[in-house]
Amino acid sequence: MTRVAAIDCGTNSIRLLISEIQEDGKVRDITRTMEIIRLGEGVDATGEIAPAALDRARVALEGYVRQMKFEKVTRVRMVATSATRDAKNQQQFFDMTAELLGQIQPGAQAEVVSGEEEAVLSFNGAVADLEPDRGPFCVIDLGGGSTEFVVGTADGDILGTHSARMGCVRLTERIMRTDPPTESEIEIATEYVAERTAEVEKIVPIDKARTIVGCAGTFTTLSALAQGLERYDADAIHGSELRFEALRVLLQQLIGLPSDVRALNPVIHPGRADVIGGGAVAVEGIMQLIERNGDARSFFISEKDILDGIIAGLAAKGTPR
Repeated sequence: MTRVAAIDCGTNSIRLLISEIQEDGKVRDITRTMEIIRLGEGVDATGEIAPAALDRARVALEGYVRQMKFEKVTRVRMVATSATRDAKNQQQFFDMTAELLGQIQPGAQAEVVSGEEEAVLSFNGAVADLEPDRGPFCVIDLGGGSTEFVVGTADGDILGTHSARMGCVRLTERIMRTDPPTESEIEIATEYVAERTAEVEKIVPIDKARTIVGCAGTFTTLSALAQGLERYDADAIHGSELRFEALRVLLQQLIGLPSDVRALNPVIHPGRADVIGGGAVAVEGIMQLIERNGDARSFFISEKDILDGIIAGLAAKGTPR
């Protein structure tokens, strides 16, 4: 048996999944964890990763390396997404990851994946637990700096993908700067999201999807809020359904709250409280996109995403002998 790890470093968070590849090829999850590091703080404005954000990433990754050593991980793949794709000083980030990940697997370092590859990895992870006859699926991975849309079938036939430059951090830093946001800021953010979703509409065959799957922190947090959970419960969230009509009420309430009030809710991570309003605006625009292009009127929420897609890829390469 071999233990492998997947790390996803996005605009807002860095996440780790350690899994065990068994002799029969099946995969068993060992641990899954997340930290908010806000790597993309200021990148939209400056074009560079801030020194403080690099320090936060190093501290988090050092902790992950210790955890991987403890779990005897022998292979690791780390992907870096929107914030790193956009940063002029990304080499500093790569050098730091090579220094740390090399302790687990010689030569390993973070790699920037394209928005399209990010979408496919997220798709493979998100649909793993869904019944194939509910496809074709549209998987929507709403991140901090970008949102990936991918439509495909359960057997992996990808019908279309697009990475839209909208995310909860990008919308907050670029437009919704007041806490809570002003009506004008909300209107401008809504127009920005409408422009991005119009691009999606031209590229991705949303109308072919029977089931819409939402993954990543904004969607999973919305599910926890909608269910009235007293603590974040991944088992209760995974596979839950959010109907558009009820979700709209929740989104409007969330957008209008100041971040310190949002942070009082135990299911909202403190590092997400100031940006989830931006995520809510994005979700509203996504619902309008779906309504224009099909009959689906709900999201099915998946706790599985790009991390699970990475692990599946590592497992497909087999166990070294």
